[in-house]
Amino acid sequence: MFDLFTNIRARVESSKNKLTSALKSIFQGKKLDPDAINRIEALLYSADVGVEATENIIAAIRAAHASNPQMGEGDVALICKNVLLDMLRGADRAPEMLLAERFGRRISSNGTSDTPNGSSDGFLVGGSRGSFEGTSKGNGGDLREAAVPLVIVLVGVNGSGKTTTAAKLAGFFTKNGRSVIVGACDTFRAAANEQIRVWAERLSFDLVGSNRGADAASVAFDTCRAAVSCGKDVAILDTAGRLHNKSNLMAELVKLKKVVGKVDFTFPQHLWLVIDAHLGVNAVTSAKKFHEALGLTGIIVTKLDGTGRGGGVIGIYRELGLPVYFIGTGEGQGDLVPFNIEGYIYGLMGE
Repeated sequence: MFDLFTNIRARVESSKNKLTSALKSIFQGKKLDPDAINRIEALLYSADVGVEATENIIAAIRAAHASNPQMGEGDVALICKNVLLDMLRGADRAPEMLLAERFGRRISSNGTSDTPNGSSDGFLVGGSRGSFEGTSKGNGGDLREAAVPLVIVLVGVNGSGKTTTAAKLAGFFTKNGRSVIVGACDTFRAAANEQIRVWAERLSFDLVGSNRGADAASVAFDTCRAAVSCGKDVAILDTAGRLHNKSNLMAELVKLKKVVGKVDFTFPQHLWLVIDAHLGVNAVTSAKKFHEALGLTGIIVTKLDGTGRGGGVIGIYRELGLPVYFIGTGEGQGDLVPFNIEGYIYGLMGE
C-alpha cells in the first residue's frame, strides 16, 4: 500500500545533499587520514546523529582505516550507513500494523461511563455516520456492537507541530480508506481550534471542537465516545503544548489518559510524542519526562526539512527506545510520511 522506501528517501534528500556535500569537501579526492576522521566526527555531530552513533561510526572508521589506509569517501559512507542501519533496527513500524489494531474486538458491554464534570463543552463539526451530542451523560446508549477504534493521543511541547501533525495523520488515514475523527483537546492555545478547523475542512475529516478553556479530558472523552458511536476507524486527540517542568500541565495529560480509558479500557492504544527535529537530542530530557508520566508508545519527528540536522531521529530513538511511526518534512499534507529505516538512512547518506 505504501512505497515507504522511495517516499521517505525523497523527503530526506535535501539533508542528504548537505551531508554528502560536506563529506566530499572533506576528502576532495584524497584518501582518509587522521585529520579527515576528526572532520567527519565534527560533521556527524553537526548533523545531530547523537553521541552514541557518532562514537560508533568513528570507531568503525578508525578500525577499518587501520587495516586499509587507502580508504576513500565511498568506504566511509558505507560504514556510516551500516552502523546507522544497525543502530536503528526496530525503529520503524509499518502503517498496516497500526490499521490492523482497529479490528478483531468489540467494545465491552460496560465500555462507557459518565462524562467527567458532567459536560465537555465539545461539539461535533461534520459527522458522516451515526450521531453524537456534545454533552455526554449516563451510559450514552448501548455501544456494545460498535467496533473498537484506534485511539492515538499526540503530546509534546509547544511548537513541535502537534496540531498540524494531527491533521496530517487524519489525512493520511483518510487517504488510505479509513474513517477518522479528531478531538481538538488543545483548549489552552487560542489559535488551536481555528487551525484544526481549517485542516478539517481542507482534508474532510470529522472534528470534535471545543471552546477555549473547556476541560480537555472531557473533550477527549466525547471524541472517543463519538468515534465508537459513529463507527470511526481512528480517533486522533490533539493536546495542548506541555512544558515537562510544569507539573500541573503534565497532570492534565495524565487525567486525559485516564478519562479516555473510561470509554473503553484499551483507550488510548497509542500515546505518541511529537518532537521537533531541530531540537535534536536536546528534546530528549523533556521526552523522558513525558514517557515517565504517560508511558509513550512511539514518536513522530517533525521538521526534518533539510536543515542538515536530519540525523536527529537516530539520537532520539537510541535515547528513548521507542519506535518512530512518522516523520514530517514540510508544511504540506504529503510531507508526513511513515518512517522507514532503509529509506531514511539512504536518503540521509546517499547511495
